[in-house]
Amino acid sequence: MTTSINFAQLIIGPPGSGKSTYCAAVSEFLRKMGRQVCIVNLDPANDNTTYKVDVDINELVTVTDVMETLKLGPNGSTIYCMEYLESNIDWLKEKLESYKSYYFLFDCPGQIELYTHCNSIRTIFSELQRLNYRCCAVNLVDSFYCTDPPRFISVLLTSLCSMLQIELPMIHALSKIDLMQSRGKLAFNIDFYTDVLDLSYLMDRLPDDRFFRNFSKMNRSICDLIERYSMVTFTTLDVTNKERLHNIVQLVDKANGYVFGTSEERNMVQVMTSLFGDSGWDFNEMDSIREQYISTEKLS
Repeated sequence: MTTSINFAQLIIGPPGSGKSTYCAAVSEFLRKMGRQVCIVNLDPANDNTTYKVDVDINELVTVTDVMETLKLGPNGSTIYCMEYLESNIDWLKEKLESYKSYYFLFDCPGQIELYTHCNSIRTIFSELQRLNYRCCAVNLVDSFYCTDPPRFISVLLTSLCSMLQIELPMIHALSKIDLMQSRGKLAFNIDFYTDVLDLSYLMDRLPDDRFFRNFSKMNRSICDLIERYSMVTFTTLDVTNKERLHNIVQLVDKANGYVFGTSEERNMVQVMTSLFGDSGWDFNEMDSIREQYISTEKLS
């Protein structure tokens, strides 16, 4: 059994949120920092990655094979694959043993039900922790949802459910922020969405039709629930911007404890800089994001 401490990012998020692109960009960024990186593909439907895979679940089971053999749809097949991996977790342990002292990136499936109410992913993540993997989940959410109040409320709810279900430190990131300009108007400044401010303002932006009026009480209750927990906030992600990549690496390093290690010359100065030198959202940072990614005319 693995006894050394390993650090890992578990990259989750809906399909199309940029998980594989993130893995490719962050792995290259980390290698330039001097870290040995192992990328683990846990998505049995992802057989055409943009990065070099070191450990691949497709060697064990694939969605295509399950669909053909058991006549399941893609979502049911993905759930079956993760349950199959859970039952054959020794296969994953054996594969990971070849990469001791590496920094791990786990590219996970996109089916949201795996993180909200299915137990297989949580069991796999718990087993990694038992094997001394210090894990932090990185939840990618397409920044496009900021332009659509109903969808933004829904991703807030699923993000909160995922945090409570998998019980790990989690960094939420609005991905593809560099495409924000082309995706429509924002009702509020970007910090409204990153800090998840008063959601009653979003309720006023819901479409005024019979469908949404019929569910107005439920929508308000969902917003109240999200605000009461007050656990979900976002950073922004542009994989082409090294400053944005460095920011999210710092956040993850604090969350999974990597910054407190002894390798890579992580001395006390670096620890204190990581803890307090980049304490999160300040006005200068928000102004920089607005200036770089969001023009004033995009605000309605």
